Amino acid sequence: MRKATIARKTAETDISVSLNLDGTGQYRNETGIGFFDHMLDQLARHSLIDLEVTAKGDLHIDDHHTVEDCGIAIGQALAKALGDKRGIRRYGHFALAMDDAQVDCALDLSGRPYLVWALDMPTAKIGTFDTELVREFFQALSTHGGITVHVTKRHGLNSHHIAEAAFKSVARSLRMAVEPDPRLGDALPSTKGAL
Repeated sequence: MRKATIARKTAETDISVSLNLDGTGQYRNETGIGFFDHMLDQLARHSLIDLEVTAKGDLHIDDHHTVEDCGIAIGQALAKALGDKRGIRRYGHFALAMDDAQVDCALDLSGRPYLVWALDMPTAKIGTFDTELVREFFQALSTHGGITVHVTKRHGLNSHHIAEAAFKSVARSLRMAVEPDPRLGDALPSTKGAL
């Protein structure tokens, strides 16, 4: 069973994450940040990873701690659910178009966290949401999931479309990478003997 549950509690946030890599993209995300919930819904739906996130954070300060800590907890849950990574495809890539925006993602479930972020936003806010937090989320996800992630904006005029295209392109790439490879069997997708 490729499932995991993570609980993370600090002085700033109290977060619970449950996910199932072999799901159908079901979701229930409640962080207190409407736009971020919408993005997590997209992450679940387009990766086909069932995802439930409940977060209570210091939103009276700002959204930063909640968004970053959700990235940490989701990354940890992904790593836990993947286990030793035997039999997975490991790599994923997707070029996603959404109206004016096109965002490409390539990722590797290598155990070596690295984020390449070639994505700028034309506005500082999407409603009340700070657009810089999109990168913060993916930095935390990459670091705590042990994932190399490259995200590149090819086009884009609307910050909402750009952010959503980023979440969806990462989701589709994750979907590909976590899938069992029918040709690989129970082998590791690496010559190193460990990932």
